[in-house]
Amino acid sequence: MVPMAVVSILANLLLLFPDLKHSYLTEGHVTPEARWCTGIWLSGVVVLVAARGFASRYTKEGCCLFRADMLCRTAYSCVALCAAALCFLFNTAGLANGPLCYYNGTDGLEWGRPLKLQNVNAVNYIHDPQRWNSACLKPHGVVMWNMVLFSTIMAASGLQGVICLVQIIHAILGAIFGPGFCKNKVAPA
Repeated sequence: MVPMAVVSILANLLLLFPDLKHSYLTEGHVTPEARWCTGIWLSGVVVLVAARGFASRYTKEGCCLFRADMLCRTAYSCVALCAAALCFLFNTAGLANGPLCYYNGTDGLEWGRPLKLQNVNAVNYIHDPQRWNSACLKPHGVVMWNMVLFSTIMAASGLQGVICLVQIIHAILGAIFGPGFCKNKVAPA
């Protein structure tokens, strides 16, 4: 979970600085989904805090304490799963809507999202690579920048969600069946 959280945080930080310049952020020319920083605070901080709650060793002695620990792990895992899912959804929207950039529109040069779908029947820019280079004038390469970084955050939060789901199932089964669940014990004959 820690490597995925670090990747998510770094990718979101890079999204805030297209073309590796801070002027776009200070002037407000960064995609709103990147400014929401869901890769930092949802898939990063919240998942790390929740993962800390379910990553400790089984130190509880006794049946009731063990089951209470499993229920706490289930709660932590549910929080982490919700955070990872929300991060995945917000970044999916950022990827689907395209980057905020300086482009040649109908009213001349302007800042906006030229690749955002205007109607349901239109082809999304992701499936039309010919549009990537010509869509935005500034920042240079922002279409590919956003696609790679939003996809990276989505992959990291998706993997976090899968790990959290497995942890939820494990904790629920541990709470039901007790501390000896999934431990092979061979008794001498």
